[in-house]
Amino acid sequence: MLKRFFPILDWLPKYQKRDLAGDFSAGITVGIMLIPQGMAYALIAGLPPIYGLYAALVPNLVYVFTGSSRKLAVGPVALDSLIVASSLAAMKLGSLQAYIGMAILLALFVGLIQMVMGFMKLGFLSNFLSRPVVSGFTVAAAFVIGISQLKHFFGLDIGTTNSLKTLRAIFNQLGETNFYDLSIGVAAILVILGLKKLHRKLPAAMVVVVLGIIGIYFFMVNDTDVHIVGPVPKGLPGFLLPELNSGLLIKAFPTAMALAFIAFAEAMTIAKSIEEKSQQYHTDPNQELRALGASNIIGSLFQSFPVNAGLSRTAVNVNEGAKTGLASFISVIVVGLTLLFLTPFFYYLPKSVLGAIILVAVYGLIDVNYPRQLWKQQRDEFYLFLVTFLTTLFVGISQGIIFGVLFSLLLLVYRISRPHIALLGKIRGLDYFKNIDRFPDDIEQHDEILLLRFDAQLFFANVRYFENAVSKEVAKKGKAVKYVILNAEPVNYIDNSALNELQKIVRNLREKGIVFKIAGAIGPIRDILQKSDLLEVIGKENVYVRTAEAYEDCLKKMERTALQEKVSWQHR
Repeated sequence: MLKRFFPILDWLPKYQKRDLAGDFSAGITVGIMLIPQGMAYALIAGLPPIYGLYAALVPNLVYVFTGSSRKLAVGPVALDSLIVASSLAAMKLGSLQAYIGMAILLALFVGLIQMVMGFMKLGFLSNFLSRPVVSGFTVAAAFVIGISQLKHFFGLDIGTTNSLKTLRAIFNQLGETNFYDLSIGVAAILVILGLKKLHRKLPAAMVVVVLGIIGIYFFMVNDTDVHIVGPVPKGLPGFLLPELNSGLLIKAFPTAMALAFIAFAEAMTIAKSIEEKSQQYHTDPNQELRALGASNIIGSLFQSFPVNAGLSRTAVNVNEGAKTGLASFISVIVVGLTLLFLTPFFYYLPKSVLGAIILVAVYGLIDVNYPRQLWKQQRDEFYLFLVTFLTTLFVGISQGIIFGVLFSLLLLVYRISRPHIALLGKIRGLDYFKNIDRFPDDIEQHDEILLLRFDAQLFFANVRYFENAVSKEVAKKGKAVKYVILNAEPVNYIDNSALNELQKIVRNLREKGIVFKIAGAIGPIRDILQKSDLLEVIGKENVYVRTAEAYEDCLKKMERTALQEKVSWQHR
């Protein structure tokens, strides 16, 4: 039981020395990444940079003990930070301390939701975030994050978090651009890109941080010319209970729910992709919910804002050879040592350097190939992507997720209410029944037989569509049609509304001298037919195991054995 809730008890006793080198290398590398990334993502959230290091410490440590994925790197991430910023900005909190307190309280709230979901085994709910929704949200969020960092790039004081207002304000204030900030930001981007091109594993973000600090410390005579981070508290975060406020909690609930779902969906996507490549362990969705919940809850008690699994850090973790959670533990030590001894040096760090790190990071989130692929292959899902993208970009982060999920559910309802219906025909010389639109020159023609296949369950939302399709095709064939055969192989459920409508359809057809037959119904469907008396309305003699039997019986009355009849309409 303990191993279920603390997976470290499973892998730690089996730890092998040969894994130490990979874990150590990955831990050091990811720890160095976490320092500039954590500070940069705190800046996105509208928090002092030190809180990014706090978020990289305790939550990561908690996940080492509770996470079922051994290679996931937990900490502050860009998307979650952006959602925090947009949510708290809308609350119009009166002071920086109130803003910080609410961000920490939000982490507690998110953690509690994830923990409850984990114990209720609601991990499957992440499946409602389809890939077009996640992709549309991610691409839009990348733009929003990038736009939010332009003020640091240009050295402008812009209070709004709205993307359009930010762009308008930057355009109006271009004459006030701080060219020191702009030059440093552009140089930082070029250095990061150059180092990445030179060698992917170089800690480019940490290099520009060090260069930025050295440059300001030694070469800037007047530090007011450049917007710098300023005083950064030294030492580990202290234990502090978040201040509860019922009014603010009610306001934060939609954001907390969105964060809980998005964080989990993103974490599981990353964790599953890693698991499939390694095939060394199993990732438990419900335990991941509990682990992320515990990381956020305990992290909030040590001044952390909401955290999640980081895609880039996890990728580095894997590439550097991480085998177990010991790599993340080493990353925690790196961050802890930084908090204890190195924070005074960050006083001189230019904010435009952090902005450059963020801009390079979010650029990797913009995937133009996926929407192009959707446009070519599935237009409806492209529109789903587009709705999510535009809503997130121009309306808001939380609204983008909500609209995306609602639109995807509407799309699902539309699909199941108008499923595919195929008109079938027998291939000449073969016992195959195929769509006549696909094999128009190979189908036997018999005007007295109408053969349909309904590719979905029959229920209240689509039974009228089925009825209209039958009526339409019967009208097309005219008075020649004598038999309607339903190939029911794809039908896996019939609800009460559909049963009643089917009885009406069968009786209406009979009044026109047309016999309704069913072929290929699976056992559960035969059970439903029998319980509803529909089997008696259709007639047991009109129920067949195979489409070929129903078809041949229409052309020439076939005698069936007792066993054939039993198999045709047998039920529980």
